Amino acid sequence: MNLSIIDNKLRIELEWYEQLWAFNWDKILEIPLAHIESATTDEPPSNWQEIRAPGTFLPGVIKAGTYYTTRGKEFWYVTKDGNYLVLELRDASFKKIALTLEQNQLWVERIARAKAALEDDV
Repeated sequence: MNLSIIDNKLRIELEWYEQLWAFNWDKILEIPLAHIESATTDEPPSNWQEIRAPGTFLPGVIKAGTYYTTRGKEFWYVTKDGNYLVLELRDASFKKIALTLEQNQLWVERIARAKAALEDDV
C-alpha cells in the first residue's frame, strides 16, 4: 500500500493482493483532506456486529474490505502487525478508514501538517 498527498487529497493506492483481500476493485482511494476529521494510531474498535460486504476476515490475521457498523460504512485493511492508521471522516462515503501501515505515526504527522497548511490557505 502506498500513500501520498496530492492536490489536497490523501491518496491510498492498494497493491493487487490488497485489492483482492479487500474485494475492492478500485486501486486508488482518494480522500479530500478537508473530509478527514482525525488521524490516529489508536487501535480501532471492532466487534461481531459488523457486517462484512464484501471483504475478508481471518481472526488475528487480517480484516479487509467494506464493513457496515453502527458507526456507518467503514473501509478496513488491517493485519496482525498493528501499526494502525485510523482516519475518521465526514462528508465521505466511508465514516472510517482503518489501515495497517509501517510508518503510521509519520503519516499522522503528514496529514496533520497538510490539513494545517490547507486551513492556512483558506
